[in-house]
Amino acid sequence: MELDFFSPVNKELIAGAGNKLGSNLVLHLEDKAFPDLEGVKIAIFGVLEDRLDENRSSEPFDFDGIRKAFYNLFPGNWHFRMADLGDIHKGETVEDTFYAVKSAVAECLKKGIIPVVIGGSQDLLYAQYRAYDGVEQMVNMVNIDSRFDLGDADKPLSNRSYVGKIVVTKPYNLFNYSSLGYQTYFNSQDEIELMDRLFFDAYRLGEVSSDITVVEPVMRDANLVGVDLGAVSGGALGNYRLQSPNGFDGKEICALSRYAGISDKVSSFGIYEYTSEYNFPASNMLVAQMIWYFIEGVNFRKNENTISAKKEFIRYQVPIDDEILVFYKSPVSGRWWIEIPFISPANNKLKRHTLLPCTQGDYLDACNQIIPERWYKTKRKNEI
Repeated sequence: MELDFFSPVNKELIAGAGNKLGSNLVLHLEDKAFPDLEGVKIAIFGVLEDRLDENRSSEPFDFDGIRKAFYNLFPGNWHFRMADLGDIHKGETVEDTFYAVKSAVAECLKKGIIPVVIGGSQDLLYAQYRAYDGVEQMVNMVNIDSRFDLGDADKPLSNRSYVGKIVVTKPYNLFNYSSLGYQTYFNSQDEIELMDRLFFDAYRLGEVSSDITVVEPVMRDANLVGVDLGAVSGGALGNYRLQSPNGFDGKEICALSRYAGISDKVSSFGIYEYTSEYNFPASNMLVAQMIWYFIEGVNFRKNENTISAKKEFIRYQVPIDDEILVFYKSPVSGRWWIEIPFISPANNKLKRHTLLPCTQGDYLDACNQIIPERWYKTKRKNEI
């Protein structure tokens, strides 16, 4: 990993940490060499970039408040090494920063380390995604956001248009994009219709809040997850002045972070749109707890995303119309999957037998001759 990208952590932040997280992390400190990442499972780093924020503030920001809150939390019953690599500062150009983020995330993926990125503007999720360019399979991205951020792909990239750039820019690695917690009044009807035409998944805030378990299969199928702090209510962040009154509360956003962590496939996690306006004790503590719950989720992974684990799954066949839907249930976790038939021989990035995470409710619906919507959308994308 290129050391020039990272500025060290302020060692004053770990003062008095005792037996809390601050003393349990491998830290990149100014008076020490860059840490050895051998055996590290999770690596945290910040990115101090916001130049493509459409509502950019001129005030500088840092992540010291988040780190201080995080370092002073007690660790769970975790048995792996974690590191804080420090911060990536703004490059001479935004493209330089993107290159640094892409390289850092890609190197983590290569080493089997899960990067947790704390960022400024959410266009950095584009750089996080581009780190998967060298991955052999197509990737699925989940975004917890009040907006789709599709934007106009013909216009310059920004924190409101980076998803559109992902869709139209080579190499085409994106198989599915899922938006969790969108609020209709923040999205144009054109964008809502485009999400539907592209067979992407979109869950409204009310739908997720009424039953947060509906998004567990979506998280289970994700490779990378991004969180826009704009999806969180102003009350939860202690910021009514700038933040929307509606959004996920603290408990809900932490539950979603845990779902991301517990997914066997999620290999990177990002929290974005942190600026100087969020530098409140409540905001910093909530972000720290989101990271804590993500790590807690990683600790409880079942490692069911393996060929050997799938051999133990219980298989169910359900005839429906002209199809035979094949479901699988894990005898270990009780979780469900549905098989997606392989259609396109031209696309060698799609696996020949793809299992799509689903719920028991999807199986019961199929038994009642109701085709699961996510199965239909995924099958249609596979046919294109």
